[in-house]
Amino acid sequence: MPGGVSSPVRAFKSVGGQPIVFERVKGPYAWDVDGNRFIDYVGSWGPAICGHSHPEVVAALQEALEKGTSFGAPCELENQLAEMVIEAVPSVEMVRFVNSGTEACMAVLRLMRAFTGRDKVIKFEGCYHGHADMFLVKAGSGVATLGLPDSPGVPRSATSNTLTAPYNDLEAVKELFAENPDAISGVILEPVVGNAGFITPEPGFLEGLRELTKENGALLVFDEVMTGFRISYGGAQARFGVTPDLTTLGKVIGGGLPVGAYGGKAEIMQMVAPAGSMYQAGTLSGNPLAMTAGIKTLELLKQEGTYEKLEATTNRLINGIIEAAKESGIHITGSSIGAMFGFYLCEGPVRNFEEAKSTDSDRFGKLHRAMLEKGIYLAPSAFEAGFTSLAHSEDDIDETLNAFRISFSEI
Repeated sequence: MPGGVSSPVRAFKSVGGQPIVFERVKGPYAWDVDGNRFIDYVGSWGPAICGHSHPEVVAALQEALEKGTSFGAPCELENQLAEMVIEAVPSVEMVRFVNSGTEACMAVLRLMRAFTGRDKVIKFEGCYHGHADMFLVKAGSGVATLGLPDSPGVPRSATSNTLTAPYNDLEAVKELFAENPDAISGVILEPVVGNAGFITPEPGFLEGLRELTKENGALLVFDEVMTGFRISYGGAQARFGVTPDLTTLGKVIGGGLPVGAYGGKAEIMQMVAPAGSMYQAGTLSGNPLAMTAGIKTLELLKQEGTYEKLEATTNRLINGIIEAAKESGIHITGSSIGAMFGFYLCEGPVRNFEEAKSTDSDRFGKLHRAMLEKGIYLAPSAFEAGFTSLAHSEDDIDETLNAFRISFSEI
């Protein structure tokens, strides 16, 4: 396998050393093939919001498994999960299930262009929307982690209609609309950036984008593959009270199995085949196992007090990390929302990808290795958000913060 992995950021290239090879996961923990236990803050890069291998999810999957692993035909489970998504996410009136976040973003871009009849799209520096050609422009995350150009093999023609602006910069977006009148199909962004570290929207930014897109006859798309059902049950759009035209989802709605989805206003989604002429298809889309895991995960998340617990756990963790760094005289800026958090080894604030790049990546590598030695598994990149789960206990947070205190003093 190239680099010994199936996805680049797993390779530890930016933090040094060899990647941890997992054997099993349970609750907030992961065990490697040598039997070492780690408290996990990657959570399969977001899906494991209830904890790994939650017994109710596993039981539901075992029951579904007996009925078949793939139908290649409509199933009732799709309708059930679709109804749950539509009920929860303000922008979604119709939804199409796919198999990954990348696939969802590819489809939603085609839909934006089909609906508006325009070719150009605005994305933000450091926002990652999958590895499709047209999105590998200032894409943050894995590209930044590996120190690569956006990507060889992407023809200029594929990205010629992709415009970029700094995140949290409304004026830059206004200028792009002014320079490209009646040519921009829409604006796509992570409403909370999780692929350039962890960057939150400044007051008025999301609201401003909503107004700008309306004024210019363009669509607003929230890529909530990461934030959906993680920072609130209805995602970032419910939390911030800003409703986009279209939304992409993934991770949590599959409960740990491969899944993606895109949805939005019915008048736009009616363009998707076979209702309309914009073609998109997938053999394993609406897979019964993924639907089952997603349904059970959302049922667990709907229980009273779930998000209050997640928020309290994450707040305690990030505040403790900041305090531990301060005790060792290390400059750090960090924040959290819901069950996501992130920190940079630099003085803040960090409002966009350019400012995020001032983080001390070399020192982060040392911190990552020090934390591994103490049984804490952080994302092996200075440019990735961290994730908590319902399974992380007070004792887990205590152990984690003690490891941070010792590790900060060591580096």
